[in-house]
Amino acid sequence: MNEQPGWAYTDRVKDHFMNPRNILRDEDAFQADGRGTVGNIKCGDQMEFFIKVDRQKETILESRWRTYGCASAIASTSILSEMVKGMPLTEAYRLSPKDIAGRLGGLPEHKIHCSVLGDKALRAAIDDYYVKNGMAERVKTKKARLVCQCMNVTDLEIEQAVLEGARTYYELQERTKLGTVCGQCRDEATGVLNEYITKHFSGS
Repeated sequence: MNEQPGWAYTDRVKDHFMNPRNILRDEDAFQADGRGTVGNIKCGDQMEFFIKVDRQKETILESRWRTYGCASAIASTSILSEMVKGMPLTEAYRLSPKDIAGRLGGLPEHKIHCSVLGDKALRAAIDDYYVKNGMAERVKTKKARLVCQCMNVTDLEIEQAVLEGARTYYELQERTKLGTVCGQCRDEATGVLNEYITKHFSGS
């Protein structure tokens, strides 16, 4: 990382911010097989991710994206669009914020939520492809209830965080980045958190 005053990002983040790859310039010219949109432009970043799929191999042929956000959001989506080319859908579906941030050489702690949106936008695009092609049973979050609109965090993700050890709102926030934008979901998220703690650990 360059030790330059005022720049808290790696050279790779800077490169993808200043020279982003695979931006969607013309939606009509890129006939996407799947499209995913996450985030809320009213109170934070918003990402749209588009994929073309090799239907026989079930791999991603190409991807494009549009992001309304900061340098981290742009860089995260840019490098993600390179990472997934040629990747099987099942493997792409499992990509995590840690994978994206790691490929960038790291992100400041308060900017990790940008890479969280990236992986969720990708999964939303894959889910869209599954639904359009008669494979809705592969959509893992089809019964999930959205709790945090800004970060696209569902009740099922809160349950997973509880199973992985989250017991307080702040531990939940650390694992999911829920409530890191507008914070309006705190009361509902705390209620869901306590419900799952009771469900899985009451009497243990």
